[in-house]
Amino acid sequence: MMITTQKRPFFLNLLVIRLPVAGVMSIGHRISGVAMVATLPYFAYLLSLSVAGPAGFAAAVELVSGWAFKFFLFPFLWALMHHFLAGIRYLLLDIDIGVDKPVYRQTAWAVLAGGPVLALLLLGALS
Repeated sequence: MMITTQKRPFFLNLLVIRLPVAGVMSIGHRISGVAMVATLPYFAYLLSLSVAGPAGFAAAVELVSGWAFKFFLFPFLWALMHHFLAGIRYLLLDIDIGVDKPVYRQTAWAVLAGGPVLALLLLGALS
């Protein structure tokens, strides 16, 4: 029989717990996946509008040329780039590349920093 002297918490407050950088990146990976799925209906609507004819195409161009679309586009591009970079990181971890302690922290920081940077670069290229 094993006796433990530590009491486990009944409620874990994720805002108080200090996660390692890889944990923060993992949560970001999940959030970015949900964000991309949530935007699919809007992009499907834009696609259907753009192929509906000349008037539909003009309406789609008007929708994507406004400031509201660019405001919407940055979080989507961040989600896409974060998910892409984190996916590459996880594939490398699956084949035992980058599993050592300093390397997995560095790659997690690279994903967290690279996502917004690549999103800004793509946003600038698309504008």
